[in-house]
Formats: sequence, structure tokens, C-alpha cells
Amino acid sequence: MQYSQMSNPELAAEFNELKKQYEELKAQNLKLDMSRGKPAGEQLDLTMNMLKEVIGVCDCKSESGLDCRNYGVLDGIPECKRLFAEMLEVDSDNIILGGTSSLTLMFDYITQCMLTGAGDKPWSQQGDIKFICNVPGYDRHFGICEYYGIKMINVPMLSDGPDVEKIAELVKDRSVKGMFCVPKYSNPTGVTYSDEKIRALAALKPAAKDFRVIWDNAYIVHDFLENPDKVLNIFEACKEFGTEDYFIEFTSTSKISFPGAGVSCLAASDKNIQMIKKRFNTQMIGHDKLNQLRHAKYFKNLDGIKAHMKKHAALIEPKFNVVIDTFEKELAGTGLASWTKPNGGYFISLDTQQCSAMRVGELCKSLGVVLTSVGATYPYGKDPEDKNIRIAPTFPSVTDIGRAAEVLCLCIKLATIEKMM
Repeated sequence: MQYSQMSNPELAAEFNELKKQYEELKAQNLKLDMSRGKPAGEQLDLTMNMLKEVIGVCDCKSESGLDCRNYGVLDGIPECKRLFAEMLEVDSDNIILGGTSSLTLMFDYITQCMLTGAGDKPWSQQGDIKFICNVPGYDRHFGICEYYGIKMINVPMLSDGPDVEKIAELVKDRSVKGMFCVPKYSNPTGVTYSDEKIRALAALKPAAKDFRVIWDNAYIVHDFLENPDKVLNIFEACKEFGTEDYFIEFTSTSKISFPGAGVSCLAASDKNIQMIKKRFNTQMIGHDKLNQLRHAKYFKNLDGIKAHMKKHAALIEPKFNVVIDTFEKELAGTGLASWTKPNGGYFISLDTQQCSAMRVGELCKSLGVVLTSVGATYPYGKDPEDKNIRIAPTFPSVTDIGRAAEVLCLCIKLATIEKMM
């Protein structure tokens, strides 16, 4: 029976039973963390042999003949650029390699737009500027905007991508300078943009000619299924409309090899590549080429990456399954919550239906289960409906994530009856 159909005595009896379970769990002093999308230790172990690639080897030269221990090559060694070019389906000339973090590349690019512009006056000299934010979304994207005082406008994420009709209206405002997108297994919903949505984004006609979309393709190879979600190449879609300059694509090996020692990259049009290289020429001598060489030698090509990612999927998918199975067992048909069932990526998104997500977070914390800060999936940390919870199943063990999911379900039930009573 759904809670909405229960009498007050029935609700009280249910609440007392749930409270008893709550007290039993509290006495166990649990310490379960599903707050961030970190790889588990077993995933990191998969790539340990990579560290042997250039240790004790006299030849540390790239295929171009460059000694990777020395200065040189601003945009990355050719064999590693080729690896990313194959992954993103672009030409190697349109790739620039970065350090360990694509987030740093994104931040640096927004900084460039703020200080020197993106083909027009610097954004910082154009008065109040705005960014479209697909919600629920990635808190670190929002953090970049908040750092620079860029006003954020919420646009809802639908089942096949963002609300492009609303976006098309918003970009008629010249002060709207861009947006963040995670097109495959989006953070946190796990949604993959449909071809139609991507073509519609490519066809946008923004009033601002220095409009830029940060196309964060972080989970491009993070599949669970043999027939994974496909995402349309944004630059191919743009060719029809001549809008290639509006998009800057990012990815990294952070959740492929090592989050703390991976390689990041960006892909962009010829014009944008020239502008970014000009900045790089002043900003740095070059990134870690030995690390680039390690990655190129170890993975060799896209097939090598895909084979490696199957090993990740074998470790990750059971954790997603146990969370979703728990939700199905405890919450399906109750009207208490809805959740996504992604085919890859790192997150599950859950929406409470009848209670405060913030209250659920408080109850979970009191039982030793740490969630992503409730509200973090919206700009400024403010979920206007107080309903969304991002679940990151990858880091705990299968057993621990299963227990954490059970605690979460219990807390949703408790919070709902609290509100009803």
C-alpha cells in the first residue's frame, strides 16, 4: 500500500517500525561514502602495468624523435594525440593535450574568455554575462561560473538531453555566453543526448558571436553494455550549420587510467585551436610527455582502450545493479521516488517525490552514509524543488553500496512519513 492511501494509525505504525530499523542501524556506527564519483582501488589496479612502460627503458623518445624527458611539443606528442583523436573522432591537428585534469583545461579556457575573449571583447568587459546550466548537472561546472560571477540559468534535463527549445530562446540574449554539456552518460542523470538534440544544439543561432559550449565528453568510453549508447560527433553535426567555433570538447583518461595521473585533452575548430595555442605558448613549456608516452604505449589505440574499459565495466556494473535492484525492491510502486537506470558513466540520479531531499540527506548522515551534498546538482547548491540526490556507486564495495542503498531507502520512507504526519 502507498503511504498516501494509509490511515493515520497505519502511518504511525509504519513510522514506528521504520524508526526501530533506524535505531538499529545507528547503533552499528556505519561509515559508508557514496558522495563522489571516484574509481575504486580495484579499478586503479587495472592500469598498474602502465607504470612499467617507461621505467628502466633507455628509449624515452616519441615516434617524432623527441626525447619526452626534455622540453618541447606544446600541444602533446603525436601518438597520444592520435589516441584521443580516434576516441573523439576528430583530426589530430584539432587536439591539444593537457595535464591530469580536464577540469583544469575547462577552467583555463573560461579564464581565457574572461580575460582576452573568444573572438570578441573579453567577457569581463561586457557587463553581466550568463551561462545556461542543464539541471540536474555537475557541481564543478557550476563552481567555475560562480568563481567568475557568471550568472547561471537553469534549463531542465529531459530523457534525451536538455530542453533545446528553451535554450534556443535563451541564446537570443547577447549576454548569454555559453553552456556546459555532458553529452554521454550525463552527470548525474546518466542521460545520453539523442542525435536530434545534438543537431539542434549544433543549429543554435546565438546572438553572442563569442558564444561557447563546453562539451565535456568525460564518459565517452565508460560503457556497461556490449551495444552501448552512441553519441553523435558534435563537430560533424556543426558542419551543416558552420557552427564549429561555438564548441570546445574536453575529455581525459582520469577514470580510464589514474585520476591523479591521467592525461586530459581538448578538441576544437582550427580557429579556436590557434587561439588556445597562442595562450599556451605564454602559459607553459608543455605538459608531462612521459605520461603521454606511457598512455600511448600502454593503450596503443581505441581498441585497446575499449578492451580496458570492459574490465572497468565488470567491476562497476554490479555496483549499479545492486543500487537499482534495492530501489526496485524497496521503492518501486510506492510513489516515493524515481531514479535513472544509466547504461554507463558514474552516477545514478534519484528524485524524491513526497519529501525533502535535504531531510533525506540529514537522516543518511546521521546513520553514517555520506551522500553528495543535497542541492549540489543545481547552481549555487539550491535545488528549487529540493528533490534531487546524486548517487555515486563506484567507490564502495558491492556489499557497502548495497547497504548504503538500503539506508537511503529507509531514510526516504522516514522523511516522507515525517512530512505527512
